[in-house]
Amino acid sequence: MELNRPETVAEVERAFIAYEKALVDNDVATMNALFWHAPETVRYGIAEVQHGGEEIRRWRETCAPVPRSRRLHRTVVTTFGVDYACVSTEFTSDATPLLGRQMQTWARIGDASNAFAGWTIVAAHVSLIEAP
Repeated sequence: MELNRPETVAEVERAFIAYEKALVDNDVATMNALFWHAPETVRYGIAEVQHGGEEIRRWRETCAPVPRSRRLHRTVVTTFGVDYACVSTEFTSDATPLLGRQMQTWARIGDASNAFAGWTIVAAHVSLIEAP
């Protein structure tokens, strides 16, 4: 298996940046398009848990948007072969003194001809901790 193939890393980075922009812009349609819509999808949020794409979509319709002041730090994209990746990042915002942490598991399971080369989030975890 090839680790961190440059073209695969670039594809995942593009998809991740698109997701992050959608998150800050509260673009629910794009966020939904980038999350796998399947019963196996899991999202652990700061104060909630969703199991399955349908639960994630219902939650997104009513959740508060992230602060526009959100800033990413120390983002790491690691790819395994050409169809699997993990993206880890830290984030801060004016809304809290806490440090946010976010991990996403991406898989190329969608239509490879779409704008995101088929990359889809299949699992995610978000948490907040006291800043070190």
